[in-house]
Amino acid sequence: MPGKKFTTTSGIEIKEVYCRPSAMNELPGEFPFTRGIQKDMYRGKPWTMRQYAGFSTAEESNKRYHYLLGQGTMGLSVAFDLPTQIGYDSDHELADGEVGKVGVAIDSLKDIEILFDGIELKNITTSMTINATAPILLAMYIALAKKQGADLKQLSGTVQNDILKEYAARGTYIYPPAASMRLITDVFEYCSKEAPKWNTISISGYHIREAGSTAVQELAFTLANGKAYLKAAMDKGLDINVFGKRLSFFFNCHNNFFEEIAKFRAARRMWAHITKDLGATDPGAQKLRFHTQTGGSTLTAQQAMNNIVRVTTQALAAVLGGTQSLHTNGYDEAISLPTEAAAKIALRTQQIIAFESGVTDTVDPLAGSYFIEALTGELEKAAQAYIDKIDAMGGAVKAIEQDYIQQEIAASAYQYQNEIESGERIIVGVNRFTESEGRAINVFRVDDSIRKMQTEKIALLKSARDNSAVKNSLDQLGHAAKGEQNLMPFILAAVENYATLGEIADQLRHVFGEH
Repeated sequence: MPGKKFTTTSGIEIKEVYCRPSAMNELPGEFPFTRGIQKDMYRGKPWTMRQYAGFSTAEESNKRYHYLLGQGTMGLSVAFDLPTQIGYDSDHELADGEVGKVGVAIDSLKDIEILFDGIELKNITTSMTINATAPILLAMYIALAKKQGADLKQLSGTVQNDILKEYAARGTYIYPPAASMRLITDVFEYCSKEAPKWNTISISGYHIREAGSTAVQELAFTLANGKAYLKAAMDKGLDINVFGKRLSFFFNCHNNFFEEIAKFRAARRMWAHITKDLGATDPGAQKLRFHTQTGGSTLTAQQAMNNIVRVTTQALAAVLGGTQSLHTNGYDEAISLPTEAAAKIALRTQQIIAFESGVTDTVDPLAGSYFIEALTGELEKAAQAYIDKIDAMGGAVKAIEQDYIQQEIAASAYQYQNEIESGERIIVGVNRFTESEGRAINVFRVDDSIRKMQTEKIALLKSARDNSAVKNSLDQLGHAAKGEQNLMPFILAAVENYATLGEIADQLRHVFGEH
């Protein structure tokens, strides 16, 4: 159409044709890792295929985990319910109506023991999407690994532990920023000594994008948060060449195919320079390793089967962009938690890409594309402008405290929704190619009786445990929180005495206050 302007979702203008970019002399596995962090990438081994799962009780989630492992999932990714995320036990009045709804309810080590019953933690990698209560859930996981006799030095997985994006985009924070940053760096320090293969943070752009940001904003705000974590750890005296190797990232993948691929390539290049500028000399600390999840906010309740196509193109973009692990959403997730059938199709999508498409046969197959190289540079330039502005404010924490990041995301979300409502942005089945009656699909619902079941389990636990040992360990945690000691050993001791998640979170609330 003559005169029509084409742009990416971030507003970057797309030219009609692209010519040869400047010479590309970079190789995969070499600084600044634009073309991937491993020289052989998926020729060496495929990405880890994870399926994000967790609902209802630990017993029910355990059944789903065994099912997914039996279908070829390579790692588990645990979803926790809202009370668990914000530090309330299932019997708390504020938990009413939310227990087991958006993830599994975890109230104590007893629930973790049930959640992973029959699963050897030494044989899998586990990703836990948890932030404000991340130290507590990690302590529970470590406690179970110890009970199973696993070597903590070999324990592998990731805890999200990214509180800054909670303040900016999601809202499941508990404590003030300074206290939260202390807990995060305590996890860094503890795991560097006790569980050196554990990824101590997954710096998340996913939720920033779900809140309505553009691809450029997701890239910029995520890396700005990453810089803040690097500096906080270094201020604590930690070595960037040690803890930097255990940082990972978590990105979203939306529908604009080439923009998403360029975003991942730009992210690696930018992070390599950020870490190098802050003193990282070990290539392992300069590499940006990331997990990807397909875009939840892109799924539609209307004509839900169309979501299979959306998820497929998003997953393919993530693979072409060089992801280290991937979760593909179920087609029914705009309506309910994913059914078993939807979860299977989502996993099969990854397996078909990995083993049938041929896109894994060479590293960074789109490298040298005039368009991809130019778009990678444009995304980097636009994201760097945001980071420079955030740096001028004093960093990500200051920018969040001034509501700058929140306002930028909100403005982008508003513009996007206006474009949908005006018809300028086409969403198939929603504002174009609609149907008068949708096809009915099966949905998955969590029963409200789950709270009663969890409450009974808590009461039984408290009647059977050594309550004097619980009190003593909680008192010691509170005393340590008033000082400067690393809190992870104290949290672990409370967990091993079967203190509940809410009791531990409340002890820290008494000292740190709430935000």
